[in-house]
Amino acid sequence: MGRFIIFGIAGIVVVLIVAALVATKPEPQRANATPQPIAVFVDEARQETVSLVVHSQGQARPRTQINLVPQVSGRITYVNPDFIEGGFFEAGETLVQIDDADYHLAVTRAAALVAQAQQALVREQAEAELAESEWADLGEGPASALTLREPQLADARAQLAAAQASLQSARLDLERTRVSAPFDGRVRVKSADLGQFVTAGTPLGEVFSTDAILVRLPLTDNDLGLLGIPIAFEATNEADRIPVTLTAVLAGQPRTWTGLITRTESAIDPQTRVLYATAEVADPYGAAAEGGAPLAVGLFVDAEIEGRSVDGAVVLPRSALRGEDNVYVVAEGGTLDIRTVTVVTSTAERLVVSSGVRGGEMVVVSPIRGASTGMRLRSLDTTGEVIPAYSATIEAESEDEQSETDAESSDGEAVASAG
Repeated sequence: MGRFIIFGIAGIVVVLIVAALVATKPEPQRANATPQPIAVFVDEARQETVSLVVHSQGQARPRTQINLVPQVSGRITYVNPDFIEGGFFEAGETLVQIDDADYHLAVTRAAALVAQAQQALVREQAEAELAESEWADLGEGPASALTLREPQLADARAQLAAAQASLQSARLDLERTRVSAPFDGRVRVKSADLGQFVTAGTPLGEVFSTDAILVRLPLTDNDLGLLGIPIAFEATNEADRIPVTLTAVLAGQPRTWTGLITRTESAIDPQTRVLYATAEVADPYGAAAEGGAPLAVGLFVDAEIEGRSVDGAVVLPRSALRGEDNVYVVAEGGTLDIRTVTVVTSTAERLVVSSGVRGGEMVVVSPIRGASTGMRLRSLDTTGEVIPAYSATIEAESEDEQSETDAESSDGEAVASAG
């Protein structure tokens, strides 16, 4: 019984001691913790003169392409060895010859009719002169036109003119038995061959000129602004033409051709809302065939068009853009400033702006959560080194906070010892 009384008294004493310690503990002074700066990667904005570039795509097509058709009928008696798919030919070179025997006969008949008409005209002229002489000797007063044989003379002249026209037509038909093209070109399709009978208008093949290749390039309204050209653009002289570089992969090798934009088309496409510009590559099978690779008809190419120059533009890394037109700028001392910029153009690597950021300023290129103006930042360069001028200082823990921490530790130890 006495033991229980002793233990009870001891427990009461311990409780009183703990209560006294808690009651006499000084109230710590609470201090507001300063937010620590966030580490970010930054890069410098560069001010320079920028030549804008517009990218597009298109398909190569010949400037001149025609269906080769005869103007007369007959059997094909000759086919040029180069008149095959892919064959080259020169302007005026005979590609197909049609049997001309009947046309030679037609020329002979027409020539005979001309000779007859000429003889009839000579005879009629002589008779007209004789009639005029007789009237002068025997007649009285003015002679009638019929007396002087003027209608007969006019008819003879008309007959001669008709015969001469028939002869000219026969000669033209004879010349047309030889089928050629009026330009240097290449055969795309061959549709007829030796021994085949063809009529006027029968397709013999399809040929195109090799003097130039055209590429239609779609341009948006923004592209036109980057190029600085109007909708109704046409280069009236060499200086107005816009350089363009065309690229494609042929046989596993990248190929490049240089051309010039000479004009835009007359209307905007109502479905795609783009305006097509025409790029021209001269002599695609000769001087423009770099490394022996001509710009083939039907090839799809990527186009890089030289645009206008922007003086005083600011170039940033593409990762600096936030949303559509925001950039995070780090001020000296390491505080964040959110800027609205005017974007001129952008690629996967760079961003060109005309306002909002000045050359030499530091922009954030790494993600930030909950960004706000005035946020304290610790700026790092691309190697991870701290940039002191653009980094906020790291605040050390205050003495009051340290005293509070020590007091809490002492109380905890006292309670543990009492227990």
